[in-house]
Amino acid sequence: MFGLNKDTPVVGKSDIKVQSPCKEVFSFVGANFIKNYPKWSPEVVDLESLTEGSVREGTMCRQVRIDQGRRSESTFKVTIFQPGKRICFEGVSNPYRCDYVLESDKPKSVSHISFTFELLSLELFMRPFEKLIRIAVQEGTEKTVKNIKKLVESENN
Repeated sequence: MFGLNKDTPVVGKSDIKVQSPCKEVFSFVGANFIKNYPKWSPEVVDLESLTEGSVREGTMCRQVRIDQGRRSESTFKVTIFQPGKRICFEGVSNPYRCDYVLESDKPKSVSHISFTFELLSLELFMRPFEKLIRIAVQEGTEKTVKNIKKLVESENN
């Protein structure tokens, strides 16, 4: 009726340069995800791996978040794990995707991190708020990359 489609994803994408090699940035974001995710995303109040061993493709996690006063719980799975290059998560219990991609112009010193968050569909009750949700998602991706940059660079100093 209003041109809204519950299957049209809401996408936010941000990128930033980090004064650290891709290997170190990936170690922070990917290999040490369970330890560090709550640091760059303070909305995460509880995070646990549901899979034994190190983070890898297939790792399952459960998180509890409080976003703007609203508590949510979700289970997600690592769908792509390419050391030094990329880690991607997809919601199992909720339709979302988080994708962190690393590239380098100067392999020994500077990384370029690109973060994309996709809310893969909107529930009917959320559709009237789609524009606000898109703004919040974009602001969230910008905050995420800034937090990662700050944390990684402060660890290296």
